[in-house]
Amino acid sequence: MFAAKFGRNALLGLAALAVTTAAGGAQAFEPTKPIDFVIMAGKGGGADKMARLMQSIVEKEGLSSRPLVPTNKPGGTGAEALVHMNSANDPNHTIMVTLNSFFTTPLRQPGLKVDILKFAPVGRMAEDTFLLWVHKDTGITTFEQFLAEAKKRGKKWVMGGTGKNSEDNIITDHLNNAYGLKIKYIPYKGGGAVAKDLAGQQITSSVNNPSEALGFYEAGSVIPLVAFTDERLPMFPDVPTLKEKGGNFSYFMQRAVVGAPGMSKDALAYYTALFTKVYNSKAWQTYKSKKSLMGDFLAGAPLKSYWGVQRERHTKILKASGAIK
Repeated sequence: MFAAKFGRNALLGLAALAVTTAAGGAQAFEPTKPIDFVIMAGKGGGADKMARLMQSIVEKEGLSSRPLVPTNKPGGTGAEALVHMNSANDPNHTIMVTLNSFFTTPLRQPGLKVDILKFAPVGRMAEDTFLLWVHKDTGITTFEQFLAEAKKRGKKWVMGGTGKNSEDNIITDHLNNAYGLKIKYIPYKGGGAVAKDLAGQQITSSVNNPSEALGFYEAGSVIPLVAFTDERLPMFPDVPTLKEKGGNFSYFMQRAVVGAPGMSKDALAYYTALFTKVYNSKAWQTYKSKKSLMGDFLAGAPLKSYWGVQRERHTKILKASGAIK
C-alpha cells in the first residue's frame, strides 16, 4: 500500500514538474525581431480579415514584445506561402494563417515536397463556414430555384471562388456532381474579390464565407440560399442547410495559425500561449460570433491529429473529383 501510495505521489510530482518545466519553457523564448505573419490568400478574404484582426488584438493588448507583420502570399492557391514557410530562414519568427489549401495544395502539388505534419501546431482559432450566395437581381430566393436556373444555363452559370481545386472549388464540384449541373468555376486570389464581383454581377454565384460577403449582404446586394453546415447558422436563422434540402454534405474551413517547420519547442510554446490569449479575448470571441465561426481552440498533438484526419478526408475528396489520382 505504501509502495502504491509512493508511486502515485511520485507520478504526481513528475506531472507537476512537467507542468513547471513547460511553463518555464514558455518563458524561454521571446521574439527578438518583427514576426513574419504569412497569409496564404489575397487581401480582403476571410483569412486576411482574420489575420489582421489578430494582429490588431496582439498590438492593442500588448501581448507580444515584437509586432506581427502580415504578408499576403496567395500565389498558386497557397503554394507560394507553403514554399515560403518550408524554406523559412528563421522558423522561430515565421508563422502563418491557414485555409484548407493547407491540406489540398500539397496533395495537388507533390512536387512542392511539403509535409504539413512537420509544421508547428500553434493553434486552431476556428472553423469557418460556407453559404451559397446569389445576387438579388437574379430573383432567386430558394435553393430549388437556384438548381433549376443553374441547370438551365449550364456553363453560362459562373461560380467565383478562392483558388483552384480549393475549398470553393470543392463545394462547386459537389454541386455539379450531386445535382447534375455544369457550373463554370473561376478561381480568384481572395474571397474579397469574389464577393465584390458577385455584388457587381461579374459572376453569377459564390460560396463565400460569411465574413467575406457580409457587407454586401447587409447592403442588400446578395442573398444566401443554403448553408453547408450541419445546423443552421445563428446569424442566418432563415437560411436552411444543404442537409435540410436532402443533401448529404457539409464543409468547414480550418482557420489556424501554424509555425514554420523547424520551429523550436520553446517558440511553439510562446506562440501557442500568445494565440490562446487572442482566442480568449473579447474582440476575438465577438468576431467569432458575428462572423458565424465555429469550433474550439486546438493546439499541439490534438491539432496535428486534426490535420491528419483532414488530409485523409481531402485526399478522398480530390480523388473523387479527379483532381488527383
